[in-house]
Amino acid sequence: MPAAELRRTRPRTGGRRTVPVLALTAALTMSGCAGWGGGPGGGGPDTINVLMVNNPQMIDLQKLTAANFTAETGINVNFTVLPENDVRDKISQEFSSQAGQYDIATVSNFEIPIYARSKWIAPLDDYVAADQEFDQADILGPLTASLSGDDGKLYGEPFYGESSFLMYRKDVLDGAGIQMPAKPTWQEVADIAAKVDGIQPGMAGICLRGQPGWGQVFAPLTTVVNTFGGTWFTEDWQAQVDAPEFRKATQFYVDLVRDHGEVGAPQAGFTECLNNLIQGNAAMWYDATSAAGSLESADSPVKGKMGYVAAPVVETASSGWLYAWSWGIQQASAKKDDAWKFISWASSQRYEELVGQELGWSRVPAGKRASTYTNPDYLAEASAFAEPTLAAIQAADPNNPGVQPRPAPGIQFVDVPEFPDLGTQVSQDVSSAIAGRMTVDEALERGQQLADDVAQRYRDREAK
Repeated sequence: MPAAELRRTRPRTGGRRTVPVLALTAALTMSGCAGWGGGPGGGGPDTINVLMVNNPQMIDLQKLTAANFTAETGINVNFTVLPENDVRDKISQEFSSQAGQYDIATVSNFEIPIYARSKWIAPLDDYVAADQEFDQADILGPLTASLSGDDGKLYGEPFYGESSFLMYRKDVLDGAGIQMPAKPTWQEVADIAAKVDGIQPGMAGICLRGQPGWGQVFAPLTTVVNTFGGTWFTEDWQAQVDAPEFRKATQFYVDLVRDHGEVGAPQAGFTECLNNLIQGNAAMWYDATSAAGSLESADSPVKGKMGYVAAPVVETASSGWLYAWSWGIQQASAKKDDAWKFISWASSQRYEELVGQELGWSRVPAGKRASTYTNPDYLAEASAFAEPTLAAIQAADPNNPGVQPRPAPGIQFVDVPEFPDLGTQVSQDVSSAIAGRMTVDEALERGQQLADDVAQRYRDREAK
């Protein structure tokens, strides 16, 4: 992207900001690799192939697998690790074709109900019933429900669960004499961002995702739309992308990130904002609760400097999303038994304890088990964010995330197969608006046409 398109709309105070160098989390943000054991298809009968996203928790798992899971079971694991947008595309292609190349993939509470209807993913109930150590009752109820199909069967186990909240530099706000509300409104957040923008050399007021992708910019932005009173669709499938509430929310978001956000915002996703916070290039960040573990890890320069409060609101009581990166077994896999053994280990309480002991308790893939939040070792290290995380997950309501009824569940997404393509197409124009290449009105006018095409299909189906 040309440098001119990355410049701010006004001069910056406090020194020139440079694009952050990937340091502490460089190993966590690989653009894609086949890890520890190579790509799919190798290793013989005692090998399973896992396709997963390159988030920090998965990279930790990758490093711990051979010396622990493989050593105990004799099952080798080939990991293929890709960035979020890439892995979503590859998983969709793999499961829809039932190629059987991968036994396990990281899927979420978005994909699982859809894949279950298409019989692309294997039910896990029999495995859970036969596994005396896994303890399904310990998995948080909202996650078990969201990883089940319409038939009531369980199709996924969470590796970690998350909602969203606001992360901020306590020391920066304290130094400026600013008090962060426990339940801030978006306008209060915008006001704080303006006050602390440039307060330190190279520090933006806030970091917000601007990277195209239905799971990138539209993850936080859809929650903003919800709490501003908007929705993608009404209950009777009327598209609302150019409605006043949707426009107001999107304009607010675009203005906030353009005026007080990070350099390179149109290409910034979760990983880029995580790096910005760790490198001291942003004072606030609204995003996934799972990020806190990296911010509070032993080698993080901002450990102990961060505060965590509820997702900002406007018209709703809460606005945090609900998401679980989870394990699903492809129906075409010939190694389902071995695949379950891996899932049972990777999503277990025992694995959390391994991470705590080997890597530090702040890096535990949390947000999925009730026992995590009564573990004194975990709470001793994660006290800054444990309670806000659990509260956010428990407050999330995928069936009622806004001010009006919806035609499908979902907080930061609409749980229908057409949404990834729709959300991604609209996100490209919203990202262009952040870059200054088009207006928000232009972006949403085009988005309305795309959304109405999707809505028409459902209206036609219901009319039959």
